[in-house]
Amino acid sequence: MADLTDIRFGTDGWRALIANEYTFENVARCAEGLCVHLKAAGTAGKGLVVGYDTRFLSPEFADTVAAVCAAQGVKVYLADKQAPTPVLSYNVLHHQAGGAAIITASHNPAQWNGFKFKPEYAGSATQEITDRLEAAIAQVPVKPVPSMAAGRESGMIVDIDPAPPYLERIASQVNLDAIKSAGLQVVVDAMYGAGLGYLPALLAGGKTTVRELHGHRNPAFPGMQQPEPIAHNLTEISALIAKEGAHGGKSVGIALDGDADRVGIIDEQGRFVTTLDTFSMLAQYLLEQKQQRGALVKGVTSSIALNHLGAAYGVDVHEMRVGFKNIGPKMTEVDALMGGEESGGFAFRGHIPERDGILSGLYILEYMAVTGESPTQLLQRLIDKVGPHSYHRRDIGFQASDRERILEAVNDPAFTEVAGIPILGSDTIDGRRFRVDDGWLAVRFSGTEPLLRIYAEAATPELVEKLLDGAMTYLKV
Repeated sequence: MADLTDIRFGTDGWRALIANEYTFENVARCAEGLCVHLKAAGTAGKGLVVGYDTRFLSPEFADTVAAVCAAQGVKVYLADKQAPTPVLSYNVLHHQAGGAAIITASHNPAQWNGFKFKPEYAGSATQEITDRLEAAIAQVPVKPVPSMAAGRESGMIVDIDPAPPYLERIASQVNLDAIKSAGLQVVVDAMYGAGLGYLPALLAGGKTTVRELHGHRNPAFPGMQQPEPIAHNLTEISALIAKEGAHGGKSVGIALDGDADRVGIIDEQGRFVTTLDTFSMLAQYLLEQKQQRGALVKGVTSSIALNHLGAAYGVDVHEMRVGFKNIGPKMTEVDALMGGEESGGFAFRGHIPERDGILSGLYILEYMAVTGESPTQLLQRLIDKVGPHSYHRRDIGFQASDRERILEAVNDPAFTEVAGIPILGSDTIDGRRFRVDDGWLAVRFSGTEPLLRIYAEAATPELVEKLLDGAMTYLKV
């Protein structure tokens, strides 16, 4: 018998190439291993929400999960259509389920799919939980997939529409009437992903107009490297906003990744707002305009502007390893006001301890509506408060044989300056982050893709590029 695939959960779920390691047999193993975990945790009797995104074969993979879980005696609430990860996560709370299994590879390229598990608290699974889940899956052999029909006949598989409970929850979190009456011109890029249709539905019926690009399913994600809401994938929406004009500062673009747990913002001139600035702007909105207080929880590669905001408003800032399996639990522990990471995923108190790109985009629109300001003006508010800053990240493919060499170079005590800029100190919260004068440089390996990520933040774009170029030269990548 062939060796079983070694299934490992990264920063957010297991992801693999479709038809290579990501097969129906391995998805069935994940489902059965999850059932073993739920039974051991005492939550199997609460049932499991099962959902999926718009990727190739995602509905069929979700059916496989449902069939396996039903055969294992775990009731399944099966989404009747594709749905964003935050929508399915919220349905865990709505149905008081033991968790959710979500078929999605989030922002990965089209050839990938994945398996996310959200426990009963509706956030990302902690490292402890994923360790137990991996161990359970490792003991599951390949076996025939049970019948969906049998699960339905037994009543163990129940179809649900996951959207209405979520939409009701969002309406209680955001002043939708203020947004609708503000006369904003909103362009949404759904990136052919699971978030398609949600923002137009939420914002219909007022002076604000919403135009949606790529608002249908296309598993190939044509015209983009991957459904990730970052600048080089958003040239179409950026060009559209730039061409049609700023509409008196009322234009804005909102892009959602493949499973809509992340957001990208385009300003009224068609320029991409960095995810670090988006995080900081949202935090400033909650602290300054909404007069809310509570800790901020940030991934280590998020902006130092958040630290400055924390100091200005007297709230704690907790720095965590990248990934919401680290950020979400800390948010719950300290009852944080907001949590987020550099990738554009943000979570908010009073909702779920999980990233929500739809809610994040709505808060930006609410910020514009209540202040009457453009995205550029909102960003200037931030700069006025914390000072100028610029940021960029480079993702670099590498050979597995180079990994140790890169690690040795990064951890070499003799690495005391980069491009002539003195290194003032470092930490190893995640990878290694080097502190420089009013900025930082970080190097870490991706937890979901075979990429080396190099990040920098400094006062000017020129300084950022100098830091990145210097790091690449030093690391010989």
